[in-house]
Amino acid sequence: MVIHSQVGRPVRLAPLLAVLCGAPFVASLDLFIVNVALGDIAESYPGSSLGDLSWILNGYAIVYAALLVPLGRWADRIGRRRGFALGLALFTAASAACALSPSLWFLVAFRVLQAVGAAALTPASLGLLIEVLPEDRRAVAVRIWAATGAAAAALGPVVGGILVEASWQWAFLINIPIGIALLIAATRAVPSGRPADTDTGLDLAGAALLIAGIGALSLGLVQGPEWGWGDPRVTVAFVVAGAALVLFWWSNSRHRSPLIEPALLRVPTFAWSNVTAVVFSAAFAAGLLANILWLQEVWGYSALGTGLAIAPGPMLVPLFAIVGQLLARRFSAGAIAAAGSLLWAVGTLLILAAVGEQPDYVIEFLPGLLVAGVGVGFALPTILSTATADIPQARSATGSAIVNMNRQIGTVIGVSALVAVVGTAVGYEDTHSAFVLAWWLIVAVAVGAAVTSLGMSSRNQQDPEVSL
Repeated sequence: MVIHSQVGRPVRLAPLLAVLCGAPFVASLDLFIVNVALGDIAESYPGSSLGDLSWILNGYAIVYAALLVPLGRWADRIGRRRGFALGLALFTAASAACALSPSLWFLVAFRVLQAVGAAALTPASLGLLIEVLPEDRRAVAVRIWAATGAAAAALGPVVGGILVEASWQWAFLINIPIGIALLIAATRAVPSGRPADTDTGLDLAGAALLIAGIGALSLGLVQGPEWGWGDPRVTVAFVVAGAALVLFWWSNSRHRSPLIEPALLRVPTFAWSNVTAVVFSAAFAAGLLANILWLQEVWGYSALGTGLAIAPGPMLVPLFAIVGQLLARRFSAGAIAAAGSLLWAVGTLLILAAVGEQPDYVIEFLPGLLVAGVGVGFALPTILSTATADIPQARSATGSAIVNMNRQIGTVIGVSALVAVVGTAVGYEDTHSAFVLAWWLIVAVAVGAAVTSLGMSSRNQQDPEVSL
């Protein structure tokens, strides 16, 4: 279908969507693939602890979170198509480097470069959709763009399991032909526009403080069990985390182009959606990794077996995202997100109450997984869409970047806390006790997300005192 774009020439809608939704999809898919690949990666780098391996996930999430907003504004400055192409090229090249990593810490470093590329291409792709498409096509296109994350969650475990059966390196090598194809297609399908803002400040100091704060917090949580919670290094990590985050907030409130505009936080739906994004993402990330580790480390599943075992839950996410949208006609966004968070808690409870040493997937694992998958379908799309419901359209891309930044911060906290609880367990009894404690903590955090969700319900109007 050919449509008249906002930038002066007709564009073909299907190729445009394929490119601008395809690249963020690949970036999201990679995260879920790597979850399944951790066990095989550990075999390639003997002596690596779970805490060490967690930095493959956390290094990516920390940098991605901190750079989403500044690189989105950088793309506004240089032109969104150029920012999108440069981000995609870096992500693709870093993927090749990840596959060739000679050591674990080289792999972590190249994952950081992947995150920089993903942080550039993601907001630029959304900005391009908003910039190029006419208003009557824009809403549907943005919903399709947002749904790619749910699709990545559904396909990631299975795709990861299949790729890792050959070699964990394929989890990264697969990005190379896809990235090259998308780059070529972008030159034809995506029109070039003018820079959206030639005076877009980049709060790089704020981004650096956020990286330092979340990174130090992760270091303290991950290494606490191994070094000892009273170890001076752990104390220093937590002090640095607190100081960096306080400095970030101070800097953010004074910068002319802050990562998080203070005015946006005076919009209740935006503020509560971001709080809920952090809390629910912590429960979701910890729960997903806990389930994968149980299947692989306790029940001895292969990467492919783990991917297939995990898949039924995520496969329900897109379906119940649609159901949640239909329910939104009768129920508030806060109620739907709260229900989803509680279902995640119930699913986790079913798993922790049932699992034993001998595998019995259908009875002990599958019911909880399905209930949890329904919960994610209700909660996550509702949180993401509600975050930008009451802010001006001119701030929608920035608002989306901020809520996705907070999703990643929640992911880092969840993964780090899980590693702190289960990372040093030895023997079945010790391991079972550690996982049960971890699952109970996940339940508590999910219930907390249900409580914060109640603040998300739209007032259907801007706060009259908010000026954006």
